[in-house]
Amino acid sequence: MSQSTQPRTQTRSVAELLDALVASDGTGAHPYVRSGALSTGPEAMRNLADAVHFLCLLHGRYPGVIDSAARKAVDPASRRWMDEAAQAFAEERSALSAIAAAAGPMPSTHGQDQCEAAVAAQRRALDMLAESDRHGCAVGAAVALTLDWRTIRVLLDISAQRLDLPAHRCTLPDLRDTARLANLVADTPAAERAIAFGAQQLITQHSGLWDLLAARAESRAHA
Repeated sequence: MSQSTQPRTQTRSVAELLDALVASDGTGAHPYVRSGALSTGPEAMRNLADAVHFLCLLHGRYPGVIDSAARKAVDPASRRWMDEAAQAFAEERSALSAIAAAAGPMPSTHGQDQCEAAVAAQRRALDMLAESDRHGCAVGAAVALTLDWRTIRVLLDISAQRLDLPAHRCTLPDLRDTARLANLVADTPAAERAIAFGAQQLITQHSGLWDLLAARAESRAHA
């Protein structure tokens, strides 16, 4: 019996898809972050303070995305990763709160109430993702958060250094364990799509937050 010599199409794993998503659409790719407005220039600290306060509004409360997703984890591998991630992110929340307190009041910006309402809506959207009963959706959101947070941590570390706060080590699950978890949960095409959806939606909310922060910085510059 003859066998086809046509080469097979190589498909990427779900972990590779998530990495690509964060690289192309995550915090590190956002024009506002890439512009240097948060790291250089006379308004950098003010912009950083604004970002820290709004990150607190989005991710500073318990339960967060990972905590809610952890309640959905049933198999031992997912349980271990979720427990580690939840404990690590509790430390991140604590550090975020400390930076926000040291940074002082949120910078006065036109349309403050509308901005806070917009982030509250984002928070509700993230809660829905993390509490979804669709197998894989909550995991996708949780994994995307841990991946994108690594870039956010760079900004938080800059803030902490400028405020003379002690640095703390990031203990979020390493990339290999995270990739292993994503590939494990993606045990069916439907689960893979759900993971991708959860991740995409979280990254979309982060992108929306940076859009908002960029608009706020622009508003302050022209006030």
